[in-house]
Amino acid sequence: MQGLLGLSRVVDRINQFIGRQVSWLILVAVLVSAYNAIVRFLGEGLPDYLPIPRASNALLELQWYLYGTVFMLASAYTLLKNEHIRIDIISGRLSKRVRDWIDLFCHIFFLLPFVVLLVYLSWPWFLRSFLSGEVSTNAGGLIIWPAKFMVLAGFVLLTAQALSEIIKRYAVIRGLIDEPNPQHYAHPTVEAAIEMEDKEGIGRG
Repeated sequence: MQGLLGLSRVVDRINQFIGRQVSWLILVAVLVSAYNAIVRFLGEGLPDYLPIPRASNALLELQWYLYGTVFMLASAYTLLKNEHIRIDIISGRLSKRVRDWIDLFCHIFFLLPFVVLLVYLSWPWFLRSFLSGEVSTNAGGLIIWPAKFMVLAGFVLLTAQALSEIIKRYAVIRGLIDEPNPQHYAHPTVEAAIEMEDKEGIGRG
């Protein structure tokens, strides 16, 4: 089990590093989007002697690629931080051990098969695009295979993180490690709402 936990720590460190680094692409995407909007707004008013790129489909597609890259490569980091959406008002009423078993069950039988299937389907989809040199059908558009590679890479990272979460959740249930995300299981807003509702129920009783 210690070997698996060691593997889990390696996966966590990789996805934490990638997740933090790709967050800067949001800033790049915003700057590209703003530049594209300004240049389009100015239009013909820009003098020809200015050596700056004009608005184009390539710039539009670049900002889509940047947003897509952040979404795909940061999804594993989001899973690592346990920040994916869940119904806290329901899960907050369950005991910690029940939530641990639910997480373990769902990671094994829902998340893991899904991401493995997407890796399986994404590989030939990316490979065909790469080998053919697929280019956007928009005039002046970008090559497409880098964007498809980000989809494949995102699901590979998410698969690795799913395995890491399964290892950690099993270790938590066995009492081998402490809860890696204690803040998620102590959501103050949800716990306060539940406590207030319970008190109101007692008062009415």
